[in-house]
Amino acid sequence: MNVHARLAAALLILGSIAACSSEADRKGEPAAPTVSPQAAVASGAFPFHIGTLEAVALKDGDLALPNEAGQSPWPDPDAIRSTLRGAGQDGETIHLSVQPLLVKAGGRVVLIDTGAGGQMGTQNRLQASLEAAGTAPAQVTDILISHGHGDHVGGLIANGALVFPNAAIRMSAAEWADLQSQAPMADLVRTIRPKVETFTFGAEIVPGITPVALEGHTPGHSGFEIASGAERLLYIGDAMHSSVLSVQRPEWVNAWDSDSAAAIATRQGLLERGAAGERRIYAGHFPFPGLGRFQRRDDGFVWVPEPAARP
Repeated sequence: MNVHARLAAALLILGSIAACSSEADRKGEPAAPTVSPQAAVASGAFPFHIGTLEAVALKDGDLALPNEAGQSPWPDPDAIRSTLRGAGQDGETIHLSVQPLLVKAGGRVVLIDTGAGGQMGTQNRLQASLEAAGTAPAQVTDILISHGHGDHVGGLIANGALVFPNAAIRMSAAEWADLQSQAPMADLVRTIRPKVETFTFGAEIVPGITPVALEGHTPGHSGFEIASGAERLLYIGDAMHSSVLSVQRPEWVNAWDSDSAAAIATRQGLLERGAAGERRIYAGHFPFPGLGRFQRRDDGFVWVPEPAARP
């Protein structure tokens, strides 16, 4: 099965988007947060709903990448500068956010990705954001890992101990195998090993949450479909990084991807299917809180944040 077919299978649920994004879906827009959006963004904990499920976008930190050869994963600084400026952004720096997602589903407290744990830049705000969300690390029952890069698994341990002692840690079998092969991750692997469980794509792992294969970034890169009634949200992990570059130029090769052709196909598929059905997306590296939709414009696509989630 080629990558296009696998992507189509992994995102089969998107094939019924038209029905789910009809009038009934539009009535299912997220309930207004109990605090103002501005206050929620400032606190690092942005609450919203997926149907009846409670969810919170959790700020871990930011990455600022100089738009210079060798500093950015995209290879052409001039093209990057032009594209960013065309979107009203600073053309000299690529800004990425880092934001895990908390979901309460089926009596469980689920954390999707864990941030960097102080390994990178200005990150390591996750614990403060969890506190602002009213959740203690010991309350987390399940951790779902999109992939094994440091800004997604770094928050699993601190000082050689588990940060979330009561949580099962779940990831795809291919991703777990890849993580174990990374020498710099040896201490982390040793610490989390007793808690790790692997999952199968397409099979619900906790009530309302199903992993989907979003190929290309890493060998077992996973997205997560979160469903409540007719409402759906897709957590896309690192299938995309920049709300401008990844969306407007999905065909650009990104040095962070392990399989460029597969990653490009995944990005293009997400854009086509997401825009066609006005698919609700959670993007962990887009501007906080990372909630919005892809829309087709002219001959391409743009990222449109949800109104309540705009700065």
